[in-house]
Amino acid sequence: MLTNLSIQNYALIDDVNVQFAEGFTTITGETGAGKSILLGGLSLVLGKRADLSSLKNQAQKCIIEAEFDISKYRLEGFFQSHDLDYEHDTILRREILPSGKSRAFVNDSPVTLDILKGLGERLVDVHSQHQTLRLTENDFQLKVVDALAGNQDNLHTYRAHLEAYRKVSKELRELQEFQSNSNKEHDYNSFLLKELEAASLKEGMQEALEVEYEQLNNVEQIMEQLSQGHQLLNDEQLGLLGRLADLKRSFQHLADFGDTYAKLNERVQSIFIEMDDVAGELEVLKDGVEANPERLESINGQLQLLYDLQKKHQVNSVAELLAIKEDLSTKVDAVENIESNILEKEQELQLVAKKADTWAAKITEARNKAIPKLKHTLQENLYALGMPSATFKIEVHPSDSFKSNGKDDLIFLFSANKGSEYGELKKVASGGELSRIMLTIKSLLAQFEQLPTMMFDEIDTGVSGEISNRMGEIMKQMSQTMQVFSITHLPQVASKGSHQFKVFKEESASGTSTRMKRLNEEERVKELAEMLGGKAISDSALAHAKQLLQ
Repeated sequence: MLTNLSIQNYALIDDVNVQFAEGFTTITGETGAGKSILLGGLSLVLGKRADLSSLKNQAQKCIIEAEFDISKYRLEGFFQSHDLDYEHDTILRREILPSGKSRAFVNDSPVTLDILKGLGERLVDVHSQHQTLRLTENDFQLKVVDALAGNQDNLHTYRAHLEAYRKVSKELRELQEFQSNSNKEHDYNSFLLKELEAASLKEGMQEALEVEYEQLNNVEQIMEQLSQGHQLLNDEQLGLLGRLADLKRSFQHLADFGDTYAKLNERVQSIFIEMDDVAGELEVLKDGVEANPERLESINGQLQLLYDLQKKHQVNSVAELLAIKEDLSTKVDAVENIESNILEKEQELQLVAKKADTWAAKITEARNKAIPKLKHTLQENLYALGMPSATFKIEVHPSDSFKSNGKDDLIFLFSANKGSEYGELKKVASGGELSRIMLTIKSLLAQFEQLPTMMFDEIDTGVSGEISNRMGEIMKQMSQTMQVFSITHLPQVASKGSHQFKVFKEESASGTSTRMKRLNEEERVKELAEMLGGKAISDSALAHAKQLLQ
């Protein structure tokens, strides 16, 4: 509930700071005194957009603070999701700077205007003439029916299945769009894939082919060098192996004359063994090397194919071609399997739709059961509010599409007079009738939901006498379970408040300012008497005012 409101430098307000209590609070004052200014200031701290004209003194900033006791509102989740410190006594602050910029804070943490507005909507329901128009909206009408129907749990479960349905629907649409777009590219991708598959690509093949190509392309030079090396090693008179054999034998005789000669002998022996092995390998290579023009031509063709593919795909290696081949294979497979994937997703969609349908049917059933009670309650309460012939025609019609609150369209028609045809509320109900209907509905909702602080802005406009007395009783009854404010011109309503504040203008040398004060018992009698009979207070007006307060 709202416990304190502070407004500085706003419109006609220099500095107002008031404390509020629970229950029913009425706010009165002459026309033009600034009651709407007070409400405007509160709206700013609840997230309404502002402009520079809001400042009384254009050289100073405007500061509005509202303190709330939010311990009963279960708002911990909201604070956690927006990374805000949760406190039972929470302060909302709005600052409008002379530059025109605006800043918003929740418990001294800076927040965006959207966050401030989101929190404000959970704390105060400001009922103005504009808000009365919500009564004509289908979603709001369904909310009223669902409150009486006790559909909260059904709606929670339904929305979970609806979320699953929308998720699967989106996935199905994406598959269908993919199929539509990929069909155009499928043939070309298939051609590219087959071209790469025909190349029999393997990691490292290009390097191996290039080595073999160089060998075959230079076979004569290789044979010449191998033959020359073989001759240098194996010549009978000057061959290196023969000379090393003589050296080996010489050093064998030295090996017995100490470690130094033995080690030297071992090194010579190793050199001989290594060179003998080289000679053997040269023999094998020399005998194995031969010209192969057919193989050379084949390798040249394979390399040219690789170079052409790399140029075509704008890459520089077989590894990159393999990656492209894998990607093309995935795309081609996806298109070739898309029909079965779409069929599978359609079957999944049918299952989740069936579950959502089941819960939507439960919601519809509960609504149909609640409608007679709703019609009776509305008509009974409106009878007491001076609308004895008011009747409603409320029907639930099934819809083909899933909505956030079920699969129903609600027909909510109204007739104010006997014999009049039913019509939509916004077309056949007057402003005063809409206000009374909305008050009745709000009082009804208060019995089933934990509503925030309710602020009624002249909801009693256009009524008087016993009807205004009854409207005051309804608001007073609502205040037993929630905090209720009413800005009113009617003494019958003002007298029902547990607390009464007066808004008034005060003139001084520096200008005109709007003030607000809480009235004591004596001041309330005087204020009500003025509301009844004007500034010249008569004894009868005083007596009537006292009677109203009693």
